[in-house]
Amino acid sequence: MPELPEVEVVRRGLERWVRGRTVADVAVLHPRAIRRHLAGPEDFAAQLRGRRLGAARRRGKYLWLPLEAETPAETPAGTPLGTAPDRAVLAHLGMSGQLLVQPHDALDEKHLRIRVRFADTTGTELRFVDQRTFGGLSLHDTVPGDPDGLPDVIAHIARDPLDPAFDEDAFHAALRRRRTTVKRALLDQSLISGVGNIYADEALWRARLHYDRPTATLTRPRSAELLTHIRDVMHAALAVGGTSFDSLYVNVNGESGYFDRSLDAYGREDEPCRRCGTAMRRRPWMNRSSYFCPRCQRPPRVS
Repeated sequence: MPELPEVEVVRRGLERWVRGRTVADVAVLHPRAIRRHLAGPEDFAAQLRGRRLGAARRRGKYLWLPLEAETPAETPAGTPLGTAPDRAVLAHLGMSGQLLVQPHDALDEKHLRIRVRFADTTGTELRFVDQRTFGGLSLHDTVPGDPDGLPDVIAHIARDPLDPAFDEDAFHAALRRRRTTVKRALLDQSLISGVGNIYADEALWRARLHYDRPTATLTRPRSAELLTHIRDVMHAALAVGGTSFDSLYVNVNGESGYFDRSLDAYGREDEPCRRCGTAMRRRPWMNRSSYFCPRCQRPPRVS
């Protein structure tokens, strides 16, 4: 499943190609793609027609497009017309979801689920393509007063480590309070968002921490160091378009990322550790796998 860097790459593409465009028409080609919009396909399309899309936003692995208010009745008093988001289109990419900006005359993708056309003459449209149909689009009310137009259904999702408002002290305090292990904590989206299995393994390898290390044993400097490694690995992934193991994750232009070539831990079972040369190991973990170096990332002692 795409993690923060992959979703951020898509968000940047939407910011460039979709922001400020007014929706002319929406075609829902597969109802499962809007199953989270309980009012159904016709309502989804009707509520989008004529609305202008705001700046693409992201929190963790979720991204959304606020709908800008277009009439005085929709705009709170004292707010400039067209700037007050009241609803937002929330996108969850799932395992194979893709948001593509394509020319109108481009052939339809095999797994095209939703088509959004715009009331301008640029000749491009937004398509949601999803082979496995685990992802989808939906319309939601936004959190009152939130400047980013955060959809209310993801208000419980914590800020991510690349968010300027991320609270490092609160993160460390939460780690110390919880009776859990460090990798479980990193994948808890209510504690820190955007980190998944791949980047957790990468950051833990860089920090020389075993995935089963109890969070209560992490000192303030150690948790700060871990956050630094999380940010560093995510910035490195962003620089090359994220991690793509197959053709299912692509950016809005259909291009794959290349960070899989730079992974230090994930997927490197039996390969030499890039730091000490010891063979990397893989262990089953919560219906996933954890990759680590048995020498650099020693398991915690059992008391």
